[in-house]
Amino acid sequence: MAKQNVAEQFVDILVRAGVRRLYGVVGDSLNPVVDAVRRNAAIDWIHVRHEETAAFAAGAEAQITGNLAACAGSCGPGNLHLINGLYDAHRSMAPVLALASHIPSSEIGLGYFQETHPDRLFQECSHYSELISSPKQMPRLLQTAIQHAVGQQGVSVVSLPGDIAAEPAPEKAAQSALVTSRPTVRPGDAEIDRLAEMIDAAGKVTLFCGSGTAGAHAEVMEFAGKIKSPVGHALRGKEYIQYDNPFDVGMSGLLGYGAAYEATHECDLLILLGTDFPYNAFLPDDVRIAQVDVRPEVLGRRSRLDLAVWGDVRETLRCLIPRVKEKTDRRFLDRMLKKHADALEGVVKAYTRKVDKHIPIHPEYVAAVLDEVADDDAVFTVDTGMCNVWAARYITPNGRRRIIGSFSHGSMANALPMAIGAQFTDRRRQVVAMSGDGGFSMLMGDFLTLVQYDLPVKVVLFNNSSLGMVELEMLVAGLPSYGTANTNPDFAAVARACGAHGVRVEKPKQLAGALKEAFKHKGPALVDIVTDPNALSIPPKISAEMVTGFALSASKIVLDGGVGRMLQMARSNLRNVPRP
Repeated sequence: MAKQNVAEQFVDILVRAGVRRLYGVVGDSLNPVVDAVRRNAAIDWIHVRHEETAAFAAGAEAQITGNLAACAGSCGPGNLHLINGLYDAHRSMAPVLALASHIPSSEIGLGYFQETHPDRLFQECSHYSELISSPKQMPRLLQTAIQHAVGQQGVSVVSLPGDIAAEPAPEKAAQSALVTSRPTVRPGDAEIDRLAEMIDAAGKVTLFCGSGTAGAHAEVMEFAGKIKSPVGHALRGKEYIQYDNPFDVGMSGLLGYGAAYEATHECDLLILLGTDFPYNAFLPDDVRIAQVDVRPEVLGRRSRLDLAVWGDVRETLRCLIPRVKEKTDRRFLDRMLKKHADALEGVVKAYTRKVDKHIPIHPEYVAAVLDEVADDDAVFTVDTGMCNVWAARYITPNGRRRIIGSFSHGSMANALPMAIGAQFTDRRRQVVAMSGDGGFSMLMGDFLTLVQYDLPVKVVLFNNSSLGMVELEMLVAGLPSYGTANTNPDFAAVARACGAHGVRVEKPKQLAGALKEAFKHKGPALVDIVTDPNALSIPPKISAEMVTGFALSASKIVLDGGVGRMLQMARSNLRNVPRP
């Protein structure tokens, strides 16, 4: 039997850790690893056109599956291109292993061609970033990197010089057991008892939920029902908590809607469940606050806490529910449900007037039709900017759909690369990239990756020929829009030239048919929809001092716009309110 080299051993360890794809762009320092992948039937090399796409795709795969995913870049400029996608994966708590191939080990520190120091460069966007300087070091170092990524839910980076990758692997290298899943974390009895006491003492309790409620929908609903609590959510909590929720009062933040802001400010006790909601301007400073999170480092960093509970949300609630007294007073909950429905009644009119005849097409209308015709288990990947608004307000979760985006890092151009990673996990599942023309054109080269692998991703392109969110930010700041206009091609024609299905939509009556036709197409498809760049209106009271990026610094006012089927959900919940 031929002796293994370090690259082959590296790939074997990845396979043992459950990695099935390695996304990247080939290069000389990576050649030993790519060749090892070629000869290993248990893993595939996914050739993308830009390493940033590789990192976004790996991050999306990790978010969809919950398992370790991997990407790679060659030395110097190759692995530098990974950094933006790795920042996003790290901030999204996606377990990703990145291989940063390196220059020859004998040349490190001597200003060699393409020299960088990846073990230093990636430290801020990883839990672990180390250089392999010896074949004997590799197995244990890679195992450590994997366990950092899986155990701490984020990125690990391994820097590997190409010459070391080609060297013989040490004989009789130990095959240690690998940690590939995380345990549940239960708080101590003292913290659970203290939280139960606070809940029993409070007349009005509100729950505010983030992505840490994944897998805990049943427990959150049972808990809210027992203590008669309104339930609001952050954007990353939407897909886990909004559906089948008779206590729903909407979303807080600049993109928010409904009565979530009022519910979090008018309660006696606010409980933050699995959320590191960054916009502290929307959090109260005059109510008691308890926070439950599996990550102890986030406890109390957004607001003053009266109680910090370190634990998994589902396990915490399972322990807590039997210990709290059932509340009988629904007045606060019912008042918030009515406020929520009333608030949605007011804003829903923003897009309903002649919307099916308006040219250019209202993007709200596009999102609403998309929500209707997409599959019940579709994965939506969402570009940063205005597509965040449309997804937040119009894509209806149901417990089977997934909605992922660069919600914590806020990067442009994430939707198409994330769709690639999501589609590779299951070619039969519908994956829809909600792309803006600015984000799509930034990494448009990887539309060719869809064609090369015949990935049936459907790109729904909101084409308003502008950087719409930036224009809005300029408007709010009292500045004329400048540098935001895009001169675009016919993207549908570009898609067809690439070998994909492409159709351009300029009239509302064409929309539903074009989407259904694209969704029926077996391969990749792009629907280029010309949308109104002036679609989003804002309340007249917003001033420049109120907005910093996406967050209001001194106001509860949120962007005005429609809310799709959420109004129906709110009305349905109102029917459950007891009448006097």
